[in-house]
Amino acid sequence: MTNQLSSKHAYYRWAIFAVLASAYLLVYFHRLSLSVVANNLVKEFHTSASVMGLLGSIYFYCYAVMQLPAGLLSDSIGPRKTVTFFLLIAAGGSIIFGISPNIETAFAGRVMVGFGAAMVFIPTMKILSQWFLPREFAIMAGILNAIGGVGVLAATWLLGMMTVAFGWRLSFEIIGGCTVAVVVLSWLIVRDRPRDKGWPSISEMDFQDPGPARQKQEQIPLKAGLHRVMTEKHFWPVAVWFFFDCGIFFGFGALWSGPYLMHVYGMTHHETGAILSMIAWGMILGSPAIGVLSDRLFKSRKKPFMLCALVLSLELLILYLFPDGFSKPALYLIFFLFSVCSSAIVIMAFTTTKELFPVQIAGTSVGAVNLFPFLGGAVFMPLLGRILDAFPRISDGGYPLEGYQTMFLVLLLSSIACLICAFLMKETFHQ
Repeated sequence: MTNQLSSKHAYYRWAIFAVLASAYLLVYFHRLSLSVVANNLVKEFHTSASVMGLLGSIYFYCYAVMQLPAGLLSDSIGPRKTVTFFLLIAAGGSIIFGISPNIETAFAGRVMVGFGAAMVFIPTMKILSQWFLPREFAIMAGILNAIGGVGVLAATWLLGMMTVAFGWRLSFEIIGGCTVAVVVLSWLIVRDRPRDKGWPSISEMDFQDPGPARQKQEQIPLKAGLHRVMTEKHFWPVAVWFFFDCGIFFGFGALWSGPYLMHVYGMTHHETGAILSMIAWGMILGSPAIGVLSDRLFKSRKKPFMLCALVLSLELLILYLFPDGFSKPALYLIFFLFSVCSSAIVIMAFTTTKELFPVQIAGTSVGAVNLFPFLGGAVFMPLLGRILDAFPRISDGGYPLEGYQTMFLVLLLSSIACLICAFLMKETFHQ
């Protein structure tokens, strides 16, 4: 009977993962989708590039604001209810965005998308912590982040084809409909923990490491859980690392990398897009690879942090010294490694944060730390823009080489801060 129950459990938890991974794919799709349709929106709404920049950044502000509430709600009302309700808001926002008659309505739809999408990742991590063993968590988080990379490809390549075939409005309405379908599947299939199905907990069904039976876990009050997270000294190296690392990734990788390739190397949009696709592939291939290396080879959470921070620092040092000195094949490799070392590595940050605290406050702890990457993006995007604006434009309206070189110096110093934080982190891996 026990083996049969274990087989059902193994099958069902993958069904849960498939549903939540689909939701996470949509999160990344919504996050990067405006870059493809920006020109359409400027023309149709007769607006400016600065307004479009605000429309794009509003997602990040909504996402940052909702990270702590996401953790608190996951630990109080439950992650299943949280992700289902707010994903429905995101679906409505996408549909409203598609039918918006003016830019004001488009902003309202985008705000709904930002608030709704912000409440997917933290509940998902909470649910995975209940359905997968601690030794499996890093690998599962890596697979989840890789699926986010598929969302990046969908937001660029797939949405581009949909826009040509159906127009941007119908495309976003279709995506809204797909999001509603994921909402229904989430409510029908996802459960917060095995006990909600009448099954033993994951630790009780772990035949590879039976060990003594665990005592019943007592609920930790929200206020006490939040206080425990904020007063834990080993939480802050991870949080500060997150701020600088994702500031680098969002500031350069998600915004200024395209202009850099166009202005410094004179590349076309097609050539630039081909090289920037390495950012998606770095997430897709690097995220599960880092999880496997952490669990199987290094048997460490700290070593992948240090290695990636070191490689990122060396890469940015080379870009600072030789900003215009690379061939196309070298640029493909540079952007792939950049993605692995600044984006794929984030799975270790979430895994480390989860392992620093009891599972009862997994949502609160991961939600608290997930505030910092989006603060980093919100700070670094305008900061790097101001650095470039400090230099006079060149004849074609682009930014000069000296501007990008100064930008790389700031990014290099930030990567060194990441390296210092990596050395200060606590090792949380337990074989």
